[in-house]
Amino acid sequence: MCSSKKRLNKTLSVVAVMLITWVNLSFAQSQTEQLDELFKLYNKYGQFNGSVLIANKGKVLYKKGVGMANMEWNMPNQADTKHRLGSVTKQFTAMLILQLVAENKLALNEPISTYLTNYNKDIADKITIHHLLTHTSGIPNYTAAQGFMQNESRNPYTPEEFVKKFEDSALEFTPGEKFSYSNSGYFLLGVLIEKITGKTYEQVIEDHIFTPLKMSNSGYDHHRDILKNRATGYEKSGSTFVNAKYLDMSIPYAAGSLYSTVEDLYTWDQALYTDQLLPQKYMDLYFKPYIPAFGNYKYAYGWAVGKDAIGNTTDSIEVITHDGGINGFNTSISRSISDQFLVVLLNNTGGAPLYEITKAIRGIMYDKTYDLPKQSLAYHLLALVQKEGIEAGIDYYNTAKYDDAVNLNENEMNDIGYQLMNDNKVKEAAEIFKLNIDAFAQSFNVYDSYGEALMNLGDKENAIKNYKKSIEINPANQGGIEMLKKLGVDTAKMEEDIVVPESLLESYIGKYELLPDFFITVSKEGTQLRAQATGQATLDVFAKSDNVFYLKAVAAQITFNKAENGKVESLTLLQNGKEMTGKKCLVLDQEKTQLKKTN
Repeated sequence: MCSSKKRLNKTLSVVAVMLITWVNLSFAQSQTEQLDELFKLYNKYGQFNGSVLIANKGKVLYKKGVGMANMEWNMPNQADTKHRLGSVTKQFTAMLILQLVAENKLALNEPISTYLTNYNKDIADKITIHHLLTHTSGIPNYTAAQGFMQNESRNPYTPEEFVKKFEDSALEFTPGEKFSYSNSGYFLLGVLIEKITGKTYEQVIEDHIFTPLKMSNSGYDHHRDILKNRATGYEKSGSTFVNAKYLDMSIPYAAGSLYSTVEDLYTWDQALYTDQLLPQKYMDLYFKPYIPAFGNYKYAYGWAVGKDAIGNTTDSIEVITHDGGINGFNTSISRSISDQFLVVLLNNTGGAPLYEITKAIRGIMYDKTYDLPKQSLAYHLLALVQKEGIEAGIDYYNTAKYDDAVNLNENEMNDIGYQLMNDNKVKEAAEIFKLNIDAFAQSFNVYDSYGEALMNLGDKENAIKNYKKSIEINPANQGGIEMLKKLGVDTAKMEEDIVVPESLLESYIGKYELLPDFFITVSKEGTQLRAQATGQATLDVFAKSDNVFYLKAVAAQITFNKAENGKVESLTLLQNGKEMTGKKCLVLDQEKTQLKKTN
């Protein structure tokens, strides 16, 4: 009897194990199906075209290619397709630097003049290797220089030749004072690596990272090389894709010159949980967050460290991450240390919403709600206008703008308007810009674009009207002011600054929380009001009225809101047609006094 009971229990146990296995398999299949549907839609809507890998607890759960690696030859993306990484390169450069530090060949807090004796000494004496690694050097970012893409990006340079392009540039701030993303700093780190080792950056990274880890599908991308399974880079032009502009790869260098695959980046991710490349005490330095950077992230050495959302919930997870962008490609690697969760996205059509895709992936994998992509209203509208005419397009717009299944985006609408204008369809472009005003009436740029189209149509009176409206919303729109001057309008009053009583300016000083861990800090220097978003530079703000201010450095507006008792209770930021309001934090008197000083 007892033996029968034992056999029965054993049978039930086996059934239970089978049931659990089936349930787990079913859930895994469900996740796979959800991921397949997610990427199918992102690709269908022209928002992702590349390779993806997802891993958890050290095991690959999902990897595949999406769309085309080469559109001319219908060659599909695969898991082993090689993509340019852009700024994901920086984490490899930072690793090489720390390896040299561990070998006592470099010191993080030594001025770079110790090693780069040919660099402008007055500047090099002030900057340490730590400053370069954390984007706190103050060296201007060479890719942001006016005319850079037109004048420099296609030409080959040696590292020493290219350094001369920016070595005498004045520092934007005192080194160590704040974060300002600078490819120049990481370019210099590559020069440092070559100086110390006597080898090329390419050879050092091959010897010290790629070969030891057997990352055989990674390397320095040279345009001339025949590279098996290399993706071609594309960029969106309206609703279609075009080949990305040529970039000589000597330009991104140690800041963005590498290529890799999602599989090799998984190998890289797994090695970072060990001391195979670097002793543990230096690994701790590698990932240590040093300074506020983007949003709620802090910057480490080649990595951003912070919290990312899980799906469309308020739940979040600690991540170590970095994105990259280079002609025709944008990339992302996101690592969660708590459960060794990894998402690698390599896209070869530029501009894909990789952060939103990563959020959705986490939603699927953590069994949370998540958002599916939406079709672009603008690009579907453009295709319809090109095929059936503007009236059909307007009819579609008037219906689709209420449809939750499509996404109406100001910048995309502006983009298709200019594409039509470039195709000499100025009347159609004007109608598109007019629709954009209907949707984003608080944005200065929609009136500016409509004004340009009206001017090209010879409607001077309405062009002036729209340019004036644009400047009313954003007095810093210098381009609009210049166009009005060309149209014969006296702009003297538009360029006058409004004087706000100092006592009122004092009431605006404080810290305003727009998102968790994301603030705008308002300070005052003399009679000049200033604002600083978390991790960003401090910028002057200028009065449009007693409580509305605008920025000249970026197209943004700040409105200070008062409670019924007359005290300032919040701040509203208007940027890119969207509003965000943040409550004023309580500030002690001594803190308030400190905020009056320049950051």
